[in-house]
Amino acid sequence: MLFKDTTPAILVLGDGTSYKGWSCGATGTTLGEVVFNTGMTGYQEVLTDPSYQGQIVTFTYPELGNTGVNPEDDESIHPHVKGLICRNMTHRPSNWRSTQSLPDYLIQHHIIGIYGIDTRDLTRRLRSVGAMNGGISTDILDPKVLLNKIQEAPNMTGLNLVKEVTTSEIYEWNEGTNDHWDFTPPQGENSPLTVVAVDFGVKRNILKRLASYGCKVIVVPANTPPEEILKYNPDGIFLSNGPGDPAAVAEGIATTKELLKAEKPTFGICMGHQILGLSLGAQTFKLKFGHRGLNQPAGLKQKVEITSQNHGFAIDPESLGADLEITHLNLNDHTVAGLRHKTLPFFSVQYHPEASPGPHDADYLFEKFVKLMREQKA
Repeated sequence: MLFKDTTPAILVLGDGTSYKGWSCGATGTTLGEVVFNTGMTGYQEVLTDPSYQGQIVTFTYPELGNTGVNPEDDESIHPHVKGLICRNMTHRPSNWRSTQSLPDYLIQHHIIGIYGIDTRDLTRRLRSVGAMNGGISTDILDPKVLLNKIQEAPNMTGLNLVKEVTTSEIYEWNEGTNDHWDFTPPQGENSPLTVVAVDFGVKRNILKRLASYGCKVIVVPANTPPEEILKYNPDGIFLSNGPGDPAAVAEGIATTKELLKAEKPTFGICMGHQILGLSLGAQTFKLKFGHRGLNQPAGLKQKVEITSQNHGFAIDPESLGADLEITHLNLNDHTVAGLRHKTLPFFSVQYHPEASPGPHDADYLFEKFVKLMREQKA
């Protein structure tokens, strides 16, 4: 049964294009960068992924809410998207794990949404013009008035959003992944490995995978001084995913540069991949419309894995130094999807091996990280 609401809503893009629809969440006005996600599942994980801070997400899958929402699938303590766009939304979910409908969840967390628009047309526009700022409103129904507000909003390029999502205090994470995984990875040998995770906007499932591989995970704020991190005598450093322009995260880059001097095994995912690259002298650039979906092919030399991706920036391959090697490319557009240092135990990927949602093809990267730590500890 489709969600039905008589409250009108409007979506306006920064180029002046507008779409009329109906409200499917909280009422009011929200502004952000309008992007699209092509995944057929995982809307709750997307909504709660801190990497979507500052963004209004268009779901290309035509109907949301069939399975409702539940606390176990949250990737953080609350949603981070600025708004939601969809074709249809169900207000009466049907799933044994569901504890709440998606519209009620959006209202509870003050997330403004619009449904009933042509998301195919919107996605085609974003693909041709590029991701751009936009706004959804139930209060301002005049496109010209809303456009004026949109034009005053900051662009994603140069925007440091990490400070809005990083943890405010240090904590330890011990919970592993649930039994919905097809296999249980082996626990670490001997004493647990200590991993310090620098939180640029970390997803819970990343922490769960590290814990499942036998790691004691200590999560620290992004602005934690490197000397404080090294006091834990970590076996490895993890650099997390996060939102915004990685080049603007000056403090995180400076901290990582200092941490790398210790030559401890270091693993970066998504923004962590970009931060690692920037710390080693590379440069990043903004993609036209980014990669956001669950079936992005990545690989090199005839080895391919299907990956979950969510990012709007990428590392410039021309900026890589001689000590860095590309390990993976996004096979759709050949942007850099993985790096490793040729002589030191540093590596990173632009995609999400922890899935949630998505395929588990790249889960071996956690095992690789553990192996590097074990070898150095021996």
